[in-house]
Amino acid sequence: MRRTALHMIACICLTTVTQQAVDAAVPLEVYGRLPTLEDVALSPDGSRIAYVRTTQDARLVAAVSLGDKKMLGGLRVREQKLRSVEWADDNHLMIVTSATALPWGLMGQETEWHLLQVYDVVSHKTIAVPGSNPFALGDIKMMNVVAGRIMVRHIGGHTVLFVPAVYVEHRTLLALVSFDLDTGKEKLISKGSAATRDWLVDANGEVIAQEDYDEQSQEWKLKIRRDGHLQDGISGHDAIDIPRVLGFGPTPDTLLIQMIAGEDPVWRLLSLKDGTLGPPMAERAVLNSPIEDHFSYRMVGGVRIEDDSRYVFFDPGMQARWDVIVHTFDGAHVRLLSAADGFTKFVVRVDGPKQGFLYELVDLKTHRADALGDVYSGGAAPLQTRRITYAAADGLQIPAYLTLPRAGSAKNLPLVVLAHGGPAARDTADFNWWAQALADQDYAVLQPNYRGSDLDHHFLAAGYGEWGRKMQTDLSDGVRYLVKEGIVDPARVCIVGASYGGYAALAGVTLDPGVYRCAVSVAGISDLRRWLDWVDERSLERHSVTQRYWDRFMGVSGPADPVLDTISPIKHLAAVNVPVLLIHGRDDTVVPYEQSSVIYDAMRREKKDVEFVTLQHEDHWLSRSETRLQMLRASVAFLRAHNPPD
Repeated sequence: MRRTALHMIACICLTTVTQQAVDAAVPLEVYGRLPTLEDVALSPDGSRIAYVRTTQDARLVAAVSLGDKKMLGGLRVREQKLRSVEWADDNHLMIVTSATALPWGLMGQETEWHLLQVYDVVSHKTIAVPGSNPFALGDIKMMNVVAGRIMVRHIGGHTVLFVPAVYVEHRTLLALVSFDLDTGKEKLISKGSAATRDWLVDANGEVIAQEDYDEQSQEWKLKIRRDGHLQDGISGHDAIDIPRVLGFGPTPDTLLIQMIAGEDPVWRLLSLKDGTLGPPMAERAVLNSPIEDHFSYRMVGGVRIEDDSRYVFFDPGMQARWDVIVHTFDGAHVRLLSAADGFTKFVVRVDGPKQGFLYELVDLKTHRADALGDVYSGGAAPLQTRRITYAAADGLQIPAYLTLPRAGSAKNLPLVVLAHGGPAARDTADFNWWAQALADQDYAVLQPNYRGSDLDHHFLAAGYGEWGRKMQTDLSDGVRYLVKEGIVDPARVCIVGASYGGYAALAGVTLDPGVYRCAVSVAGISDLRRWLDWVDERSLERHSVTQRYWDRFMGVSGPADPVLDTISPIKHLAAVNVPVLLIHGRDDTVVPYEQSSVIYDAMRREKKDVEFVTLQHEDHWLSRSETRLQMLRASVAFLRAHNPPD
């Protein structure tokens, strides 16, 4: 029995903990497949827990009573791609899956469609929301897909879901639908226009706010309910960075709005009484996203992303309770996943050298914390990931994370530069299955937060116009830093990445040659002109907000801009003198499969050393166990062949 300040007790055994010896490498199969245990969630009253158990690609959503440890029910989702599992109330689970295939009744390009089903853990019945009859909601052709945040409201003793769904006229548009879980009654609440982006519903089921944005005129408008109906609230003009309603503010009759003020994102409270905006909240300076109280629907705090996630609550008592949990798992990264009403019982994910990588159930009333199970069955204690900072060529300080192999000295190691996607994303010191797997193969792994990473608005903006330029050399500057420190052998460095990281891998051997011994591009972009044309086709219009977003990063004026050729890897194949591995999912709807196939054909014509692995039935996010493992095995075999760690 292990104990902490909260007097931890034995595992309640949703999964079996099979910790390996600390010095044993973890087999590729462990981290290559999807996690064994995930989406652990508490019911609102804290009496029940739901989780997802995965064995290869077979997935089970289960619910357990915490009082007697009895299984309440389970739902096999087989090979469906699970995106989230949450409680709507103490008896109903909301299960969101996605599919690449077009829903019934739609024609056009494939995309990733999200589907909602509600599982009753008492009756063991499942129902799709919106309902199974696509034409049941008046005269509009409604699809069985969801397209936004699902709002749970408790009205007159009933649990009612408010779901942004999709209907079809000359194009797909948004509609807001309500679904009563107790009566099964479905109702069309609001029929959106081409400009409608989202709604917010209050505790009484009234639409309290509607967000509109016209991509062509670039005009945005926030309507709020006053005097019984929606009226124009605030409005403005922005090409890309439009305001967002995050939810209800921490004080009554307010909405929490994120918008740009000057050059910085700020949080402001919008009064529902008179439509006025308050001054920027001081909290936004250190918070990245809000925390919602699912009982009051108000924002009660926020998350600050540093080396890991730090949680800040507006209420001092709530903050003190959370601080007890953090101190309990001293030295570990603690992520809040779910909380019962009242914030006295939590599910957290813990990642630390002493604790391992697992889920814990924390009850502050009983002063207990119970281990629920390992995230990855068969995993060892995670390898330590430490933060480093180095200077780019122009002096900009680049934060990065370095993971070293389990054994041996930290001198003259082989290195894998693992570039994250986005590019407006970021790496942290939290557990990263890909970095851990590569380090367990005896590689040092560097994860740089190159300029354009989403650390803060100024660091993000430093990447505008630097795609394939300083965003790329920020990566190789990290290699030079590690070489200077004596940690890395400069002759044994490869670059690996997915999505934008896949582009960075290709750019590393075409635009910045001489640094890397080999490259692995997973779902990478190779031809920017072709890709921006594809973006235009999907948005059904030129000059969309999506196009403007990518133009800003690339420093171009659209698909016809000749500058694109200077930063497209496919235009610089003469520089390639090292082996390249391309890996791509056949069902990718974010970066099309052709981006890998066209550069593969071009490299073959140029007689370059290139391999291409197709992941059948896989999307952009490596959502399936077998194809995720296929990617990891292929990339490690390639690295071992062309950059052996020994």
